[in-house]
Amino acid sequence: MKSREEKQQKTDKAWNELYARLEQDGLLPQADAPVKQHFMQSVPLRWAACIALLLAGTVAAWFIKTNFYAGEDKLLLANEKGKPTLVTTFEDGSIAYLSEQASVEYPRHFAEDSREIYLKGDAFFEVSSNKQRPFVIETQQARIEVVGTTFNVRSKDNESFSLSVRTGKVKVTSKKSGESVFVTAGQTALLRDDQLRALQTRDFDQFNRYLKFIHFKDQRLSNVVRIINENTDSIQLKISPELGDRLLTVTFHNDSPQTMAQLICLALNLELTVQQNIININQPK
Repeated sequence: MKSREEKQQKTDKAWNELYARLEQDGLLPQADAPVKQHFMQSVPLRWAACIALLLAGTVAAWFIKTNFYAGEDKLLLANEKGKPTLVTTFEDGSIAYLSEQASVEYPRHFAEDSREIYLKGDAFFEVSSNKQRPFVIETQQARIEVVGTTFNVRSKDNESFSLSVRTGKVKVTSKKSGESVFVTAGQTALLRDDQLRALQTRDFDQFNRYLKFIHFKDQRLSNVVRIINENTDSIQLKISPELGDRLLTVTFHNDSPQTMAQLICLALNLELTVQQNIININQPK
């Protein structure tokens, strides 16, 4: 019993030192900053907040790379092995969820008549609808053309290619044979042994795996809240209009909407109020 108590005391001391370090580095709100719900008084949540902030601070060094090619202005976003889903929002509002060891190369500004990117690895996409500017994804094995839809792509080197559609319609073209198929919600395009075919989707959990451990790097708060709300049913987050452009870097790991809202408030020194199933996030008064 004594050994267990000593171990707990050492653990508490280590966490307190970590919390003090974050506070010293200015990563936590000031003590006099008003927050209507004093969620920092909750010890488990306080440690969760520490972990989220530490992850947010350390992943920046290896999560994102920016390359400027001769004569072009392109960005390269890369995720690494064993890391959480990396989320980015393109200028048109489309969203890419990059799995581990996945990367996406895209222009800083899309062309007037198309939106083209290059993908390596696995990713889930939510494409904003625009019939005048098709969204095109180039992979090593196939070319993907969409207008507005949500779908999951598995496109690792030297492996079979697959694309599963959750909503909308997608055209997939094999780069080797030139064969094309149209894939609708509930279907999967599979490219294996140089044969492209459409099948019924069996693994629907693939659409949710990206959200279990997820990292936002310098994302607009309005985009983060939109993604949270699109993937929760019971509780919705609502922010005041002037907060939409605030940039947020944070990591969520199987967190509830309530916890995510509290972590957002902690990171940006905001306050929240709850009205039935709506969590309002506002500037401190």
